[in-house]
Amino acid sequence: MVVTLFRHLVRRAVLWVGTLVLLLLVVAGNPVAADEPSPPKTTPQLKLRIVGGLAGLHQYTQNEEPFWTHELARLSNGKYSAEIAPFDRAGVPGNNMLRLLELGVVPFGTLLLSSLQTAHPRYSAIDLAGLSPDLASLKKVVSASRNYLENRLRTQHNIKMLALYVYPAQVIFCKSKFGKLADLKGRRIRVSSATQADFLSALGAVPVVTGFGQIMANVKSGNVDCAVTGTTSGNTLGLHDVTSHIHTMALSWGVAMFAANKTAWDNLPPDLKALLSNELPKLEAAIWAESELETADGLACNTGAANCRNGRRGQMVQVHHDAADEQLRKTIFANAVLPRWLERCGPDCADLWRLTIAPVTGIEPKAAP
Repeated sequence: MVVTLFRHLVRRAVLWVGTLVLLLLVVAGNPVAADEPSPPKTTPQLKLRIVGGLAGLHQYTQNEEPFWTHELARLSNGKYSAEIAPFDRAGVPGNNMLRLLELGVVPFGTLLLSSLQTAHPRYSAIDLAGLSPDLASLKKVVSASRNYLENRLRTQHNIKMLALYVYPAQVIFCKSKFGKLADLKGRRIRVSSATQADFLSALGAVPVVTGFGQIMANVKSGNVDCAVTGTTSGNTLGLHDVTSHIHTMALSWGVAMFAANKTAWDNLPPDLKALLSNELPKLEAAIWAESELETADGLACNTGAANCRNGRRGQMVQVHHDAADEQLRKTIFANAVLPRWLERCGPDCADLWRLTIAPVTGIEPKAAP
């Protein structure tokens, strides 16, 4: 009984905090002095608090942050503004973001869909390892899944999905020579998710789950032979100095959702909702274009190509995604990655797949091996 009472009190406290955050959101920018009333304002002010994407990456520094800290005020003629913090520096654990949005504790936030693979695997379907080897494939999958995501998040979690962002391609960096995916059999490879582990296990490699910050230490120590990470983030880390070969196929991407607690969204002024509904799709498109450029630039910089723009030039060998790799990718995805995802996701996820992603990929679900 004590435990039940404690849980009840904790839930009430969290809901109270969420309510307080929403109230602060509505009244922010309109302080009232204790001793005398504030002078009337001809233009009411409202300042939003945003939890954005990963710090240091162009999605955040060149797109999200400028939009919220500068463009919003410009587009609204100073009527509305915002402050933003990246989620990895805001003290918000990525795997808790969905719940915090649902409660309204975070009114506006960004989360990686891969962080939901354990608690809510159905939301990670659009970025399973081996599903989208290039950006064109990913765009088809995301387009086919968008309506489902919007409707389910609204009805099941009281969350309004506002945009879907994407990070540069996650590719394989290796310390020694390989010419095709099959050559990676037996190698220890750093991964960041269960679905990447599924793919590489089926390939015959040994997946090693580590955080992004531990990649270099694991490569240098010999704990891993290869690492899966972004083309540009790997260059930023310095992987081009400690690895020799890089594969061009995107193993996965890193799709992120920007969303709002629906109650917080509904309480916004109508003109602000209209402005954001018009501008956020433009921000999404800019981030996708940036991701495409960064994917190519990361490959160029790691291999020392003349068209390297923003990274440090390495001397890596580029291993091209050829017809044999493509066939192997399809086989592994259909026979291992998808069945294992379905096993984690539950019985109704096969129908979800058939209704959304199967029509644009031609891949039908199978039972787990």
